[in-house]
Amino acid sequence: MKKNYLLREKLRSFFYLFAFLMIIWFALVSSINFQKILAGMSVSLILAFVLNEEYLELDLPPIGIKRIFYFIVYIFILLKEIVKANLDVAYRVIHPKMPIRPGVVVIKTNLKSKIGKLILANSITLTPGTFTLDIIGDNLLIHWINVEGDRLEERTKAIGERFEKILRKIFE
Repeated sequence: MKKNYLLREKLRSFFYLFAFLMIIWFALVSSINFQKILAGMSVSLILAFVLNEEYLELDLPPIGIKRIFYFIVYIFILLKEIVKANLDVAYRVIHPKMPIRPGVVVIKTNLKSKIGKLILANSITLTPGTFTLDIIGDNLLIHWINVEGDRLEERTKAIGERFEKILRKIFE
């Protein structure tokens, strides 16, 4: 029974990985013709075959349509937050009094998977004005350009919550 389950997960993961790689291929090519489709299918098949084994060994959650959808949504959320943070940092730079209150803060995450915590930390670092220094258990140590709030809950909400909600749907 377990062998059938593993084979089914392997095939399912392979199919979704292939489809996802093909979508990326079509997004990267400027025009579509038979040769480009054939090249994209060849590269995607080889990568899906090789990466599927690696993916399953990392004990990551299985790829599925729901996770791919939430990942695409997450990319848009991340881009929106990066733009907002860039505008905020630009405002602080050009403001005559440069209103900053830098400091190192701790935020708490409810994510359980290591990859989820890693992507949360990297997403925080990608937004200007914040930099993840370390992940210690369920806590992230963050350097923040303008520390807001005095309590752990306030800081967690301001920095991590915007990403954590969607990451939980992807990785848990």
